[in-house]
Amino acid sequence: MGDKDSITSLAAGQTGDSTNPRSLAVLDASKLNITLATTLKPLQPIETLRFGQSFSDHMIVATYDPETGWSAPEVKPHGPITLDPACSCFQYGGNVFEGMKAYLGPDGKARLFRPDMNMRRMEKSCARLALPPIDGDVVLELVKCLVNLERRWIPKESGYSLYMRPTVIATRPGSWNESMVHEYSPDCNVGLGVIASDHAMLYILASPTGPYYEVLKPVSLLAVSENVRAWPGGTGGHKVAGNYSPGFLPQRTAAEKGYEQILWLFGDDRRITEAGAMNFFVVVKRDDGDGVDLVTAPLDGTILPGVTRASCLALASDPEFHKESSLRLHPQEVVYTMSDLAKWSSEGKLLEALVIGTAVIVGPCNRIGYEGKDIVIPTGAGMGPVGTALRKKILDIQEGRTEWKGWSVVCP
Repeated sequence: MGDKDSITSLAAGQTGDSTNPRSLAVLDASKLNITLATTLKPLQPIETLRFGQSFSDHMIVATYDPETGWSAPEVKPHGPITLDPACSCFQYGGNVFEGMKAYLGPDGKARLFRPDMNMRRMEKSCARLALPPIDGDVVLELVKCLVNLERRWIPKESGYSLYMRPTVIATRPGSWNESMVHEYSPDCNVGLGVIASDHAMLYILASPTGPYYEVLKPVSLLAVSENVRAWPGGTGGHKVAGNYSPGFLPQRTAAEKGYEQILWLFGDDRRITEAGAMNFFVVVKRDDGDGVDLVTAPLDGTILPGVTRASCLALASDPEFHKESSLRLHPQEVVYTMSDLAKWSSEGKLLEALVIGTAVIVGPCNRIGYEGKDIVIPTGAGMGPVGTALRKKILDIQEGRTEWKGWSVVCP
């Protein structure tokens, strides 16, 4: 399921060679142990559900040790975990995660949306942070197990889902012990040493959730260049925890100025990258009259390769979707700037601006603040035809109302 050539770094002692006397245990979903909660939580009314604010009854946990490999994964009641305060996840941010949603289809079956893409991205994120390697296919099997166990938490209403958050954290211990001789010298400050973690923990959470924003309520963006979300050679193209907290202060500043999210710019030419923690698209009228361009920044290492992003681009290039939606779309992954955006707006060519991501799916933007002025998007209080068609199609696939190229994966 996918290309794993990008997973190149192995944890200390992990060779994958069964003839090696130190061959380590791999993550194995067939060894899943189950400890059920004695008392189940009451389900919340769907109108009270907010993104990431409530959790189901159970979670899955597994740990990696450089001497033994991966432990048997365990289903256990959702609750706190205990870690040494000197653990590298706290000190150096060695944490990656994924976000994916489980939906109930008309047939009553739970399904995930293109989960193989999330798993390939998780593998690459772990490799980028030099975490112990992880098999995304096995993580996916564990996610499916938790979805099926917690299926009562999946809301039946359209636009609602069970948000799944598989997470890997660096758990290198904070004190010396004899088992560390194989990698560290006794004079190494293991707990606070600035080194890669050879210990890890995988945990998977489940959270019932409603729409990230009020459905079709446009968001406003403040274009920012004095702070950046990512930079060439950094980790912007990976889903790592350290990409997110540096954006909190600019986000607060934007809110004080009356904007809901940040439009991240980069470089002296003010290239447009992402919006908050979401991918960003604009719809631009073509000069040749042959429909519209769907424009987004290219995957240059600073842009997160979002699953919904890839799905929108794939739909926009598909003649079958063009016919179904009565739209003529030309997907364009190109560098574009605030000057381009202002020019398109002044010429009446800027038709829509969209925020794209797992949580929001496809959402509209109504204005972009830049250098003391607003670029107003002409869709007003709603969403234009391109955003509306993309959102409807993706939701129809996610919620099992239509089959499309195997994107909706049933949890058996």
